[in-house]
Order: sequence, then C-alpha cells, then structure tokens
Amino acid sequence: MVQWYFSVTTVKNPFEQLDRILEHRVRLQIMSVLVANETYDFNSLKEVLQVTDGNLAANLKALEKEKYIVVSKSFINRKPNTRYRATEKGKNAFKKHLAALEELIKMQR
Repeated sequence: MVQWYFSVTTVKNPFEQLDRILEHRVRLQIMSVLVANETYDFNSLKEVLQVTDGNLAANLKALEKEKYIVVSKSFINRKPNTRYRATEKGKNAFKKHLAALEELIKMQR
C-alpha cells in the first residue's frame, strides 16, 4: 500500500497535462490529420472530419490563435486554396496531450 501511494505521488497528475485547446473533439481531429500529413486544405479537412464550414473555420481559428497551426492561402486555377500545417508547438502540444491520455488509460487498468 505504501509503495503504491509513493509511486502515484511521484508521477504528475495526467489531468493537469491535458491541453485545454485539444480537449475539443474537432480540434483534436484536425491536429491528428495535420500531424500525420505535411499540409491539408480546407475542403479536404471538411470532408475527412465531416463537419460544417463554420464549425471547421471556428476550430481552425482557435488552433491558429494558439499558434498550433499556420495558414497559407493561394490560388489554384483562379480558385482560392487555403492550406494548413501543424507547427512544432502544435505537434509538441498534440504529443503531450496524447501522452497524458495514455497515462489516464493506464491508471484505469
């Protein structure tokens, strides 16, 4: 009993390690796609995540505000194209968030 108590107190509380920005389902999904791919455009993200334009735009804006992603805008055949890329800060936050989730799962076993 004492040994178990000691090991729990030496490990940081996984709940404190969760990233509040990534607790939202759509933001976590966006980061999952962007960490796995170099860049992704708005329409492809919308299709993959099956969300509305407004929902996607609001969540992308929140990630951009935190500097977890960067936006690049261009034109392809005279049509606007907006692409997104995860920053190092965003990738690190995503990995840290996943590690905290893994710790929470381990604690439940």
